[in-house]
Amino acid sequence: MFVLGLLVAFLAAGPAFADPSVGAKQAEARQIMAQLQEMDGRLGQAIEAYNLASTRLDGLRGELRTNTHRLKVAKSNLRYAQRSLSHRVVSLYKAEAEINSTLAVILGASSLDELLARLDTVSRVSNHDTRVMRQVRIFRHDVRRTQLRLKKAESAQRQLVAERAARKTSIESQLAERQRLLSSVKNEIAQLQAQERARQAALVRQAQSRAAAQQTQAAANVLGSGDEVTQEPEPEVAAIRAPDSRYTGVGAIAMQYIGVPYLWGGASPSGFDCSGFIMYVYAKLGVSLPHNAAMQYGVGVPVSRSELQPGDLVFFNGLGHNGMYIGGDQFIHAPHSGDFVKISSLNDSWYARTWVGARRVT
Repeated sequence: MFVLGLLVAFLAAGPAFADPSVGAKQAEARQIMAQLQEMDGRLGQAIEAYNLASTRLDGLRGELRTNTHRLKVAKSNLRYAQRSLSHRVVSLYKAEAEINSTLAVILGASSLDELLARLDTVSRVSNHDTRVMRQVRIFRHDVRRTQLRLKKAESAQRQLVAERAARKTSIESQLAERQRLLSSVKNEIAQLQAQERARQAALVRQAQSRAAAQQTQAAANVLGSGDEVTQEPEPEVAAIRAPDSRYTGVGAIAMQYIGVPYLWGGASPSGFDCSGFIMYVYAKLGVSLPHNAAMQYGVGVPVSRSELQPGDLVFFNGLGHNGMYIGGDQFIHAPHSGDFVKISSLNDSWYARTWVGARRVT
């Protein structure tokens, strides 16, 4: 949103006795900025819906691979059981003259020991036949059930691919319209982008100083705790409070990527979208997060705005956008197309107005 705010300020700060044509250009630019702000909000939601469809599609493809493997195993087992049963039938046919029935076994025995051994053999053969028949039925049923599950998953995948393709077309159309609008005020945008990059460098220095001061204060508290007079513990508070963040240092990792351009669907230093940026940075700490803002909102525990700690995830615009809190009412994020990874304030009007909530990764 930096282009919107700075361009409005830039336009409003013009000379009191401006050329009428300049005034008309400024009015046109303000109108374009309003359109862009509304479009960026819609784009953010569309892109996160696309990310959700992509995540679900990845899950379906994994399920398809699993079911395909299971189908191969089931068919192999069925073929083995059928061959075993066929061999058994042939063996029984060939041995029919020698072992036609239990009576033949009894009559052919020359001693009690041989009689018992023959009866045991007949029993084992019978049990083996029963097991083979049962296996044939089980494996055949498994093949049919897996084939049905595979067919349903393939159908769901086709529908999801079509849905994602439609979302992609919509996003690309909106991006083209956004670019057309931006081109009409490209000179103003170029000036403001240079100013914004300088401002971001200053914000990074401030954030780093703030983090260093917090670490120094924490160390001082630990060193001074030995001289404190022991006091009675305070009574427990009834309200449930979120546990302290385990990832307060993740902001330092995130700030390494300030200036990386926004790229919808991006999740690498070549380009990020909002949830892809959060996913990538937390992965550096071994934490796996989904590539979707709404799904990330289901991670960890909720935390109020007044209790935010560095590393907490902050959400806006109906879960169409998110970022990472770094302290001092500031957060780092990948805002929207045409922008780059940057630090913004929670108190900026758009973020304050579209605030949804925050989550603490545990």
